[in-house]
Amino acid sequence: MGDLRQNRGSLMSEPDLRGQIKEMLVKNLMLQVTPEQIGDDLPLFGPDGLGLDSIDALELVVSMEKTFGVGVPNSDVASTALRTVNTIHDYILEKRAAAA
Repeated sequence: MGDLRQNRGSLMSEPDLRGQIKEMLVKNLMLQVTPEQIGDDLPLFGPDGLGLDSIDALELVVSMEKTFGVGVPNSDVASTALRTVNTIHDYILEKRAAAA
């Protein structure tokens, strides 16, 4: 069963994955924006972006594991991988490629 999911994931086009990341952000972090309002390069943390905080970061890590089967091992990786939708997207593809 895991093989089917892996194959489907590797065939997923990039825009679909970005859309799924945005939907996950909005749904799981209960954001007051729509997925369409989140730019691919919009900072997720800090005052110049979505304004997520450390609690949101933990929730995001759990959501990524549940939604995409991709874990974030530590805060150093998180601070790089969880900056924007694009960095999350690249991180997921990188982890999936490594697992394939």
